Amino acid sequence: MKAHINFEPVEGVAIAIAVEQNEVGEDLWNVFLLNNNPYYLDNVLVASKGYGIHEGVEVKTSVLRHLFEQVPPKSAVKVEPIDPAIFHITNEYWVSYYVGEKIFDKKYIFVPESIIAENLVDISLLNAKGILHY
Repeated sequence: MKAHINFEPVEGVAIAIAVEQNEVGEDLWNVFLLNNNPYYLDNVLVASKGYGIHEGVEVKTSVLRHLFEQVPPKSAVKVEPIDPAIFHITNEYWVSYYVGEKIFDKKYIFVPESIIAENLVDISLLNAKGILHY
């Protein structure tokens, strides 16, 4: 059935893993969906999972699914918190959404050890530093 759907290329939508500090100075990491487009995204589904090999053992996280009825233009929504303990495995976010009658679909993959301080950039939409994946 998916073969019969004409998926348009995704533009202006990103996943960011950003860091902020709580009231006692500890780092808190969160995953955000960013809509840099001048239009709304409707019925946004984000499925997340982690997988990989750590110290010779296969590791898999649960698959989590998040639904956002609408994401406004030039905005960001928090998808979920992320534990730094899983930065050593692949973290995947599969995003599907509608713009009007058209469906869009893309996987965003953060490879192992890519979520590190050296890769942090300023993310103006969040007013925070993080790892940005378009």
